[in-house]
Amino acid sequence: MVTSEPRTILSALASRDPDGPALVDAAGTVSRAELAALATTTAAWLTRRGVRPGDRVLVRAGAHRTTVAALFGCLRAGAVFVPYATDTTGYQLAHLVADADPALLLTDDPSDLDNVPGVGAVPGALVDELRAAEPVSEAPDPPVGPDDLALLLYTSGSTARPKAVACTHGQVAFAARAVAARVRYRAEDVVLCRLPLSFDYGLYQTFLTFQAGGTLVLADATRDARFLVDLAATGVTVLPLVPSLATMLLRLATRRATPALTSPRLVTSTGEHLPAATIAGLRRVFPRAGVQIMFGTTECKRITVHEVDGDRDRPGSVGRPLPGTSVHILDDQGREVPAGRSGQIAVRGPHLMAGYWRAPEQTAARYRRDAGGGRTLLTGDHGHLDAEGYLYFDGRRDHLFKLRGVRTSTVEIEDAAGRVPGVDQAVVLPPDQNREAVLVVVASAGPEQVLAGLRALLGPARTPATCRVVAAMPLTANGKVDRRALGRLVDGGRS
Repeated sequence: MVTSEPRTILSALASRDPDGPALVDAAGTVSRAELAALATTTAAWLTRRGVRPGDRVLVRAGAHRTTVAALFGCLRAGAVFVPYATDTTGYQLAHLVADADPALLLTDDPSDLDNVPGVGAVPGALVDELRAAEPVSEAPDPPVGPDDLALLLYTSGSTARPKAVACTHGQVAFAARAVAARVRYRAEDVVLCRLPLSFDYGLYQTFLTFQAGGTLVLADATRDARFLVDLAATGVTVLPLVPSLATMLLRLATRRATPALTSPRLVTSTGEHLPAATIAGLRRVFPRAGVQIMFGTTECKRITVHEVDGDRDRPGSVGRPLPGTSVHILDDQGREVPAGRSGQIAVRGPHLMAGYWRAPEQTAARYRRDAGGGRTLLTGDHGHLDAEGYLYFDGRRDHLFKLRGVRTSTVEIEDAAGRVPGVDQAVVLPPDQNREAVLVVVASAGPEQVLAGLRALLGPARTPATCRVVAAMPLTANGKVDRRALGRLVDGGRS
């Protein structure tokens, strides 16, 4: 590991091995010294634009070197890096501008500066201006402490309007160091990141890769059809995924009769539940790769990380808490429950982020202080621990329900549905006041075939009465299934 301080990770790597490849994007390969120099130039350019320590810089987080340089340039200048997704609409961007109150908006899309209400009141610049900036060898280096803000990361907004999680330098450093201790990236690793850099796990690939001394390959949705070809051509060894991306990858492999790819040694997954059938598919496509499941939330970055291939011994588990942290299961009265009982997942440790940006009431509701001055994050997710301290994710509170009098969950049904032949992806919409539970699938099989297969696995009591087949699941900017949009699709008529 090079360093654990976020703002110096890149410069330390460049000092140790200046000529090694740091990053590969659509424009080619950039060395560590070149990328560090671009970050230094960015820090100086931000300062000339009037950005001061503590100011927010809103950045359209495209999959290219300028985004990474902006990240490290902001941290170097003491500014707060605020990434937003490339598919952010004008309406959404107007909300981010009003909420983050940035000193500067940096984008590669001119329409962000010309057509978004409220943006005109904020200084804006196109990345072309930054790319044309005169290179400098020195940049302002203001003092930055562990309690100073480093990042504002907006939640994906799949169930509510996006809100920003405020992350300090110390919290980011601890989280990056703790996750690195579990995933164990290596100096020779080539990490392919198809995750958006506006998503915390995508963004943290920069820290994890550069801490280890590896090379980061950035990809985006425009090359999804060639995803496996690019993977093979770049000699990728580590592949971080979310379940929807894993599903896409497996569909590509099936359509193109892709031979087994042997360069990857590690596949990681987070974001949502990864069905057992998807894990089996990943092992067929990447026969030399271990699969590592993890579970987290932006409010503390990562809650648990499983051992590599730990699902073989403990299927369904999402692993153990990070070093130096703890996980507790609480009942509705906030009391800790014994192993084996389900309840709300609560987290303690130095990785708990500062809270929600300019939202003290929301922060107080989720981040509870105890009598000793410590903090506990109430995640809103439900799960249980086994006797050895491994966590099992049972779903969110509103994803636990009774079907024909039998208690079940979206996780249980989705995992079983993924095992039905012909099903590529499955999502359960829990019952609400307007409809019963609905199983929604991307599948080559018909609805009745899917339900028959599911009944054979779970029995009739736990099988929803209705199944809908769709061409694709709507996704949030972070690659998670957008359950609100899916509900509107199902409720609004035929798909």
